[in-house]
Amino acid sequence: MLDRNGPPQGRHGRHGRGPSSIWLHDPQKVFSSLNLKPGDCFLDLGCGPGDYSIQASKMVGDSGSVLALDREKEALDRIEEKIISENCANIKVIKADITFPLPLDSDCVDVCLLATVLHIFQVRKAGATLFGEIHRVLKPGGRLAIIECKKEDQPFGPPKHMRLSPQEVEAALSGQNFKKFDLIDLGYSYLIQFGAQ
Repeated sequence: MLDRNGPPQGRHGRHGRGPSSIWLHDPQKVFSSLNLKPGDCFLDLGCGPGDYSIQASKMVGDSGSVLALDREKEALDRIEEKIISENCANIKVIKADITFPLPLDSDCVDVCLLATVLHIFQVRKAGATLFGEIHRVLKPGGRLAIIECKKEDQPFGPPKHMRLSPQEVEAALSGQNFKKFDLIDLGYSYLIQFGAQ
């Protein structure tokens, strides 16, 4: 459980900061909400060091698969190391820039996760393309889950002016054939989920 006095210190570098946002909240609460099942295909866009991918791998099991996409080679190298150490053979690592068309087949993903990615300017600017591509790769009835830091002053994470409120995320998806069905408070962040229509 996350200490309510602030993020853990030293775990992810100076002042608790690092390329993964999983330390911001209780991963069990996140994955309970994602409701992954054995056999599912989980897409982790902008996966960073792969903490969400590793957890999802264990939930979808040998009959399922995880697609971990990131444009940074260093992050993907870290995932490759974790795949070996955690024995997660069902993870496929793909080097790709998510602001361009995704190198994935249509209708192949059950759940897509964007964890603390949308606040990045290039991603936000490419939102229409990105959400169109996510819709394309999701199976009928597939789900999009987005985790972002709350739009409030905090001593860590992106500056407040870069953060997106749940309402801003919902507005960004307006007209993209997604319907919001869940919003969960995670303390420092939130999880908002959409169903593909």
